[in-house]
Amino acid sequence: MDLEVGTAVRVTSSRQRADEWAVVLAATGIAHRLRERIDGWAVIVSPADERAALEALDAYDGENAGQDRAADDDTIASRRATVAGIAVALLLIWLFAITGPRADRSPWFERGSADAARIMAGEWWRAVTALFLHADAPHVLGNAVGIALLAPAVCREVGVTLGLLALLAAGAAGNLLTAIVRGPGYVSVGASTAVFGALGILAVFRIVARDRGEPTRRKWWVVVAAVLALLALIGTGPDADVLAHLLGLLVGGGLGLLVGLARRSA
Repeated sequence: MDLEVGTAVRVTSSRQRADEWAVVLAATGIAHRLRERIDGWAVIVSPADERAALEALDAYDGENAGQDRAADDDTIASRRATVAGIAVALLLIWLFAITGPRADRSPWFERGSADAARIMAGEWWRAVTALFLHADAPHVLGNAVGIALLAPAVCREVGVTLGLLALLAAGAAGNLLTAIVRGPGYVSVGASTAVFGALGILAVFRIVARDRGEPTRRKWWVVVAAVLALLALIGTGPDADVLAHLLGLLVGGGLGLLVGLARRSA
């Protein structure tokens, strides 16, 4: 059949999309060809086959519309999660620019540090405010990088709002538990408990959560070993608060377990 003089039933800038349409027409036995034009790739058919080609392509597009929307939604959600993680990291750096390092004895540290004695006296909110204070530039930069890398992964699993709340809860609970264990005289600052909380959440997700309906519990010990290795590598340095990191990790794991089991039973 001569298609030199034919009708364009579809035009797209994507060669891959044009190839998909060509496969659909080939499967229905409609003669066609692809032609590259200024406005993109055109699918050409004989005028006599125009109606049949349009019906076949419309049916194909209808069947795949839901999949395309789901893919678009996943892409948007992933971008939002990434933006959220970067935004929190930048927030930590911005706050450090305001408060300065702990050595400057800024009033921010006097009023916001996780002082165990004051927390036990009722100032529980210090477990939260301490997350946004940092001792020096390397301290804040390390935690900002950790948040920028791990927070998006958590948010992609459970959504931006719930993900950020889970990180805040893990960090605050880790600080609170550390203050209780260490007792009066213990004072700390930094978002590292939230960073390790994110590690705990993600580790447990890999063990108990379901991904697209499939269990992710296979080789759970590999996940545990990897997390413990990270804890040993970045959480046990000379100036590291090992107990706070460990408690943040455990609290995050507990939160991840609750969410993961809820997702499995849903």
